[in-house]
Amino acid sequence: MLVRQRESCLSSGIHCMVRLEKIKYKPVPVRDLLVEMKDLSELMIDLAYSAALFNSHPLAEEVLELEKRVDTLAYILDMNAMIAARDAKDAESLVGVSVVAAATDKISDAAGDIAVLVLKEIGVHPIVREAFEKVEERLTRVTISPHSVLAGKRIGELKLATTMGVDIIALRREKELKVNPEAAEKLLAGDVIVARGAPLGVEQLEKLAEGTLRELES
Repeated sequence: MLVRQRESCLSSGIHCMVRLEKIKYKPVPVRDLLVEMKDLSELMIDLAYSAALFNSHPLAEEVLELEKRVDTLAYILDMNAMIAARDAKDAESLVGVSVVAAATDKISDAAGDIAVLVLKEIGVHPIVREAFEKVEERLTRVTISPHSVLAGKRIGELKLATTMGVDIIALRREKELKVNPEAAEKLLAGDVIVARGAPLGVEQLEKLAEGTLRELES
C-alpha cells in the first residue's frame, strides 16, 4: 500500500503532500494504535509550541518526523478497521474509532503546520519569545555523539531528574521511536533524544550529549 505523507517544501514556502511511502499491513490492535497516536500527538504539540517560542529548528524537524509516524499509524488503523468490519453492525461500531483517529491526525497536522512556520522563519513575535524564555521548563532535541558520556548508559542510572531536573520523554533510534522510554533503556551513539526540564539542566544535557561536557553532576 502507498500512503501520501506530508513534506515541508521549504524551497517554495509551501507545506504540501507530495511523498508516497510504501506501507505494509500489520495486524496491530486498534487500541494500541490509538494509544500511540494519542501519545505522539501530545508530544508533537509540546514540541511544536516550544519550537515556535524558542525558534528551534531541531524541535521543528522532530515534529515533522513524528507527523510521518502518525500518518503511518492512521493508515494502518484504517486498514485494520476495514478488515475487522465483517458486516454493517461491525462497521457502525468502528465509526467512533475512525472519528477519534481522524481528530488525532488533525492535531498532528496542526503541529506540523507550526513546525513549518518555524523552519520558514515565520514565527512568534520577539517580544512574546522573550517573555517565554523566562519559563521554568524547556524542551530539547539532541543526538548522542559517539564521544558522549551518555552513550552506553541506561537512562535510570543517569539520574537526570534528580541531578539536573531533566527527563527524557522520547528516544528515536533509526526508524524506531519510543515515547517515555523505560529506565532500563540503554542510550547508544546516534540516538536522538527529546528531553524536558529546567533551562540550565537542558543546556547541560545538550552539552553532555554532544560530548562538549564530559562529566555528569553527582
